[in-house]
Amino acid sequence: QVQLVESGGGLVQAGGSLRLSCAASGRTFSSYAMGWFRQAPGKEREFVAAISWTGGSTYYTDSVKGRFTISRDNALNTVYLQMNSLKPEDTAVYYCAASTSSRQYAWRGASSYDYWGQGTQVTVSS
Repeated sequence: QVQLVESGGGLVQAGGSLRLSCAASGRTFSSYAMGWFRQAPGKEREFVAAISWTGGSTYYTDSVKGRFTISRDNALNTVYLQMNSLKPEDTAVYYCAASTSSRQYAWRGASSYDYWGQGTQVTVSS
């Protein structure tokens, strides 16, 4: 099993930046693909970004391409989400998740993830 703890959320003005971190427990972090999802009030949880085991492949939802960057440090058991040029519509609770699936095309789906963090709130003011 793996436990995930997110941090780095907060309140930021539109155009600003935040970096989310997700620290994972356990010795097998590098065997998991990692993803970030978000859920705004009254909306379904949506895919934001995913990264492969070594970090060699990354995937983004269209609305964050060019603004967000997902990365990981397997030595530190941590995955990051650098968020730049933030917009009010980015306001949501952000969750990191770990997947044992080897099907990269499936990493955009929440059902492909086995473990979830508790979430961190990101609020972007206009």
